[in-house]
Amino acid sequence: MRVTYTVIRSRRRTAAIQIADGKVVVRVPAKMTGEETDRFVQSHADWIVRHLEKERRRMQEEQKTTVKPLSEQELQALADRAMCVIPDRVRHFAPKVGVTVRRITIRNQTTRWGSCSAAGNLNFNCLLMLTPPEVIDSVVVHELCHLLQMNHSPAFYAEVHRVYPDYDRWNVWLKAHGREIMRRNPARSR
Repeated sequence: MRVTYTVIRSRRRTAAIQIADGKVVVRVPAKMTGEETDRFVQSHADWIVRHLEKERRRMQEEQKTTVKPLSEQELQALADRAMCVIPDRVRHFAPKVGVTVRRITIRNQTTRWGSCSAAGNLNFNCLLMLTPPEVIDSVVVHELCHLLQMNHSPAFYAEVHRVYPDYDRWNVWLKAHGREIMRRNPARSR
């Protein structure tokens, strides 16, 4: 079976497949050829098909339940609150991780809780304000540790657990409740 996908090239070392909202996104190193990318994707076709089916079922279930989207005013209030809370948590954890942060940005994202750049910039989703404080800390630590390890290797998770031993517990909470919170983002319904 041929898999249709979108390619995102960046300064990464390995290829990765992401399935979100019924679409396949393949993140590859900038130097990886189209032919190499296609071979990589097709070698994972069974996995992709299974996960696309799982995602399709999940999306059908979500359509059965209604979630009230946040208003623009509510989103702005969350962003304002995040600008107070999250930089404080970053300042708390950055020395424990042993990194320096250049800039913190709060965004209204539809799929991510946080991200970082190799330059030391961090981005966080304002919807984190709808989660418990421990979840905010787990996302902050996750992104700070990416400044040391730009991957999800065992070394990366060892660092995350060193700094935040309860990480797994709150990561599980976010996986269980995060989609419902993300669905409150009005941008997802546009």
